[in-house]
Amino acid sequence: MDKLMYRPIEAAEVLGVGRTILFGLLKSGRLRSVKLGNRRFITADALQAFVRDLEQDAATQTAGPKVA
Repeated sequence: MDKLMYRPIEAAEVLGVGRTILFGLLKSGRLRSVKLGNRRFITADALQAFVRDLEQDAATQTAGPKVA
């Protein structure tokens, strides 16, 4: 079974970013997280949703307005 939740440092490794960027994403709300007791986790679904959002943003930026 694949992991369902990742500690922040693990999530940073999965995304290929550093911990400073990951914590910035959490603080800004661009990446969702959950708490279990005193520990914070990022779910696999939240990681996938974040990547989907990045892809949509990239598609929107590259599409741009069409000139007739």
